[in-house]
Amino acid sequence: MNVHGRPMRTIWLAADGSAVEIIDQTRLPHGFAIARLETLADAAHAIRAMLVRGAPLIGATAAWGLWLALCRDATDAALAQAHATLLATRPTAVNLRWALDRVRARVAPLPATERAAAARGLAIAMCDEDVALNRGIASAGLPLIRAIAARKRPDERVNILTHCNAGWLAAVDVGTATAPIYAAHDAGLAVHVWVDETRPRNQGASLTAWELLNHGVPHTVIADNAGGHLMQHGHVDLVIVGTDRTTATGDVANKIGTYLKALAAHDNGVPFYVAAPSPSIDWTLHDGRREIPIEERGAEELAQITGRLADGTVASVSVLPAGSAAANPAFDVTPARLVTGLITERGVCSATAEGLRTLFPGHASKP
Repeated sequence: MNVHGRPMRTIWLAADGSAVEIIDQTRLPHGFAIARLETLADAAHAIRAMLVRGAPLIGATAAWGLWLALCRDATDAALAQAHATLLATRPTAVNLRWALDRVRARVAPLPATERAAAARGLAIAMCDEDVALNRGIASAGLPLIRAIAARKRPDERVNILTHCNAGWLAAVDVGTATAPIYAAHDAGLAVHVWVDETRPRNQGASLTAWELLNHGVPHTVIADNAGGHLMQHGHVDLVIVGTDRTTATGDVANKIGTYLKALAAHDNGVPFYVAAPSPSIDWTLHDGRREIPIEERGAEELAQITGRLADGTVASVSVLPAGSAAANPAFDVTPARLVTGLITERGVCSATAEGLRTLFPGHASKP
């Protein structure tokens, strides 16, 4: 996607071939910086501290992190330690485990001298695969927007609400929830995006708005609590969100606040779609509320907010009274009954075990 008119991905092999480079998302939207990951510790920190975030990008970074580890020590013990270190960084997104297990399965049978090269090749392939998956989601979701556009007057736009950032910054490129939106915009359809600010880290206001702005997609940032009001008054045609983990029965874990948007959409008859690339589907789980681990992040994310001051300085300020406790669950679970459909790289299906089995007969299992 575009950064000041220049096509970029979120993660790539450094020019010298000895490190990985990423867009440091903690610096957006007020600054743009590229960070260099040279060690396992660098990769783990990037995931944990959210220099990279979003389930697909977390998985890609983890794959590169194993390569960085194997470049320094390719023994069985080092492989196991690197796998465990990266797996512990973020508990909710299933792509993390999926990527780590895939790389480990590929390199474990090989001699130690061949492991780093194999991990490097697989990490490159996985990044390319992620882009292809997201392009598939774009193709599958575009007809949903076309159908709404066809019912509009020539002077009307299709209004799409999204929560958090499930754009290209959350993936290697293209994005998940934004993929159909970009496809519609690039195809000449008149679209407008309502961007939830997404407290407490403001990924909507800081990241989704930034990338939509760079790509020229009309959008408006709204407070998280405004979505239901807009739906009540007919200003939202559909909701598209991403997912960090989807069960085999269609329950969806996504950024905290997604469940509330799904309830509002259901009450107002607004279609609620989830863009779900297959690596984000956890075929081993069947009850999202009971089985999906919900990450609890530090209270400081809620107690402080970062922004740009009038003099251009970027600073963090406190927004809570000193001494007030704060709780910060990072995700919630939207039950399948509230999900109109899942947009996958293989097409759109109902958020049910049967719907998923139709598209992924080789993966889905019954409880």
